[in-house]
Amino acid sequence: MKKLLGYVGNTGVVTEEDAKRLTHINVAFGHLYTDGSIHVDHLNIHERMDQIRAWNPDIKILVSLVPLMPEHADAFTACAASPDLRKKAAQSCVEMVEKYHFDGVDFDWEYPCVPSNGMSSSPADKENFTLFCQEVRDALDALGKHYLVTIAAGADLYYVESVELPKLAKILDHICLMTYDLKCGFHALAGHHTALYSSTGDVFRNSCDQALRLFHEAGVPKEKLLMGAGFYSRKWEGIADRNHGLLQICKTGGGYGPDYGDLEKDYINKNGFVRYWDDEAKAPWLFDGSTFLSYDDEESLREKCEYVKREDYGGIFYWEHKCDPSGKLLKTMAETLK
Repeated sequence: MKKLLGYVGNTGVVTEEDAKRLTHINVAFGHLYTDGSIHVDHLNIHERMDQIRAWNPDIKILVSLVPLMPEHADAFTACAASPDLRKKAAQSCVEMVEKYHFDGVDFDWEYPCVPSNGMSSSPADKENFTLFCQEVRDALDALGKHYLVTIAAGADLYYVESVELPKLAKILDHICLMTYDLKCGFHALAGHHTALYSSTGDVFRNSCDQALRLFHEAGVPKEKLLMGAGFYSRKWEGIADRNHGLLQICKTGGGYGPDYGDLEKDYINKNGFVRYWDDEAKAPWLFDGSTFLSYDDEESLREKCEYVKREDYGGIFYWEHKCDPSGKLLKTMAETLK
């Protein structure tokens, strides 16, 4: 059975239909502090977990951890570097799953060894992250029940070279490969931010397929790799009206655009925006003559789910649940995976 995982934030509403379609929920986000403590009291999922599990007794609900910004921006690199803080963080994970009845923990460190994301980093993050995950794995295993330990990973070569993937693959239950934002604020080129394949003429050759192959070739079993889908758009403005905006240079990088629910309501073949389909990338986009929007829709998600089945990867996940209030994207994914 392929995994179908959704990141659910505090404003996300999980219906009975959603619960029955999902295999996993990553609750976004709990907070890791620089002292190794974990804080999840602010999450309102606690009030709904019993109901979600009544609808789907097999569902796994994990809490995804990020540093509390900006006060604890350095939490991951600090905790991973210290044997004492690794033990403290692992014990905090034990206390959290026992108190709140989570099925495991997901670490969303963006990113080990990378100094460009508003937090401290060190080349030692590479080895220390392995030690950190192993410490948590051992502490949870000591409880006598299998709790899940997973990570979210950047979907390109920089991440593969910043962690010890073969070692992590033996520790982790799966890796959520963030195959979205493949075109983002770093790219002044209007293109697909979550395309299944690269398009001819794209000078930034990144795609879901390429990232999954890269991680598998680096030592991660296919069944432990989950492809990421984006329920939101990326936007480039002030683009020349050539090639319907696709692969055109822009003065700035791609910022966040509307969520899928808003795209459907106000943008897809509305208000001057025309939907186009790139059959090479298996991805849609919108263009109104100067503004380019990249996103996932039902057609691209069917292609992704068919790929996951055909290539026998572990499953697919998406960010973020609230972006699809109608539930039609999740329904498409669940039906295609079956």
